[in-house]
Amino acid sequence: MSYFPLVVAFAQRYDKRAGIGTVMATMLPYSVTFFVLWTLLLIVWYLLGLPLGPGAGIYYTPTAPPPAP
Repeated sequence: MSYFPLVVAFAQRYDKRAGIGTVMATMLPYSVTFFVLWTLLLIVWYLLGLPLGPGAGIYYTPTAPPPAP
């Protein structure tokens, strides 16, 4: 994440002892929560049979490989 040093700098503005580990430990519960919720949303989306996007289905259908020269 390109903004991570900026986040660490803002954290150090309020707590001089804050560093990379402090920011990561603070953000870890949020990351795990977002991962679980988005995974559940994807499962619900799949069970409802909704497409993943415009003109996109749930399954990937590969095309035939190109002929050998």
